[in-house]
Amino acid sequence: MADLGFLRGYNDAVILGLTRGGEAMTRVELADRGGLTPQAVSKIVTRLIAAGLIEETGTRNIGVGKPRTLLRLVPQSRLAFGVHVERDELRIALVDLAGTVLDCVVTPLPARFSPAILIDELARHITAMNKSVPDDRLLGVGIGIVGPLDHRNGVVHDATGLTGWHDIPLRDLVAERLGIPVTVDKDTNVAVVAEMWRRGQGFRDAAVVFAGTGLGAGLLLDGRVHRGARSGAGEFGHTTMLLDGPLCACGRRGCAEVLHNQALAAGDRRRAIKVLAAATTDLVRLLDIEHIVLSGRSILGAPEAYLDGIRAALPADGWLPVEVSLAVLGQDVVAAGAAMLVLDEFFTVGPV
Repeated sequence: MADLGFLRGYNDAVILGLTRGGEAMTRVELADRGGLTPQAVSKIVTRLIAAGLIEETGTRNIGVGKPRTLLRLVPQSRLAFGVHVERDELRIALVDLAGTVLDCVVTPLPARFSPAILIDELARHITAMNKSVPDDRLLGVGIGIVGPLDHRNGVVHDATGLTGWHDIPLRDLVAERLGIPVTVDKDTNVAVVAEMWRRGQGFRDAAVVFAGTGLGAGLLLDGRVHRGARSGAGEFGHTTMLLDGPLCACGRRGCAEVLHNQALAAGDRRRAIKVLAAATTDLVRLLDIEHIVLSGRSILGAPEAYLDGIRAALPADGWLPVEVSLAVLGQDVVAAGAAMLVLDEFFTVGPV
């Protein structure tokens, strides 16, 4: 198992973060961009090279004098597994430090699957995939699953649409089974993490609207994932849109999720898009976000129709533009994001 003990906190994370995009840089450039002294950068770089996290890769001529050595991240020096638990499907991805999906397995889950069945399937596939991963490179497993859940303690509380999932300590059960550190978060939250990795620092006030078997939103406010006081933020699909509407899996009536899914089941995609567009417009007006990212199998089954419908419904104020786009990683966004939540140990100080 890979050891994080050599990391010295903020400065190490700064240097690694600067190299994550793949650009090769000199020590002087790292110092300038990271706001660190050349002496500090020299010590950090020496330590990170020794750990195999960055490497020297050629030189660059800068004015008169000796060419300067270029440094870059070694993406496959550390790896993590990411897991997406849908209500009918399990997706597992192996991801490197650059956020690249190296391997992916997708398998169906039986109707009304129990925690024990999920853990058996998860352990079977990760054990098989892990045979090709050197022990000193694997950091752990991240799991993205429907809420409500307690992100801090890794406990799933009465997951909407899942039977028999009451106060399940999923993090600890999987960690005990695999002997690997485990992190658990809502599927939509880890989707936001994946988009942050791929889109960079300009991606700061946004939401990932995810329409799979359920409907939810991951929130990014001022550059931080917003989970709420009890890890319950983002239950976007359970916004009431019709007071006397059909019964939802959450126990309430007229939720955006049940209205959207019933329209799709009836073959009325146009109405489904109208429901999602109306709910998304309310979300934008409530939080004043500037970017909506769409993902999930329902959306990716007709991406252009969803893009057009939601763009048309959003506020048209010229000075308040809202960008609408598709998730960079498509169907892998949750699994990859769950792995990136584990890998973020290298690039951030404090909670993501």
